[in-house]
Amino acid sequence: MQTTRFGRDGETAAEKYLEGKGYHFLARNFKRTHGEIDLIMEDGETLVFIEVKSRTNRRYGEPKEAVTPFKQQHIRYTAKAFACSRHIEGRRIRFDVVEVMQMADGTVKFHHIRNAF
Repeated sequence: MQTTRFGRDGETAAEKYLEGKGYHFLARNFKRTHGEIDLIMEDGETLVFIEVKSRTNRRYGEPKEAVTPFKQQHIRYTAKAFACSRHIEGRRIRFDVVEVMQMADGTVKFHHIRNAF
């Protein structure tokens, strides 16, 4: 499916973008009953759970607007499951959103929202 591939390509681009900013990759597409987390990375000592939203236009609003309170709650539950599965305790955590915009000329623009929720 083209949309799925576009989303996965956006996740790959976001991962490389964040690695370029010094983040360390831990996991991608971590799934549990409550949901899925696109990227899990470390920013120094902080564990960061990242939702990636890829778009080619803003016809349906800003990409970050798709991360609704309902979606945020599912990400929180899934983040807790990740921490339990890895026996992670006492670490600072953060929830970020990375917007990946594919421009008409083929270039890609990123908007990284730290502490998005």
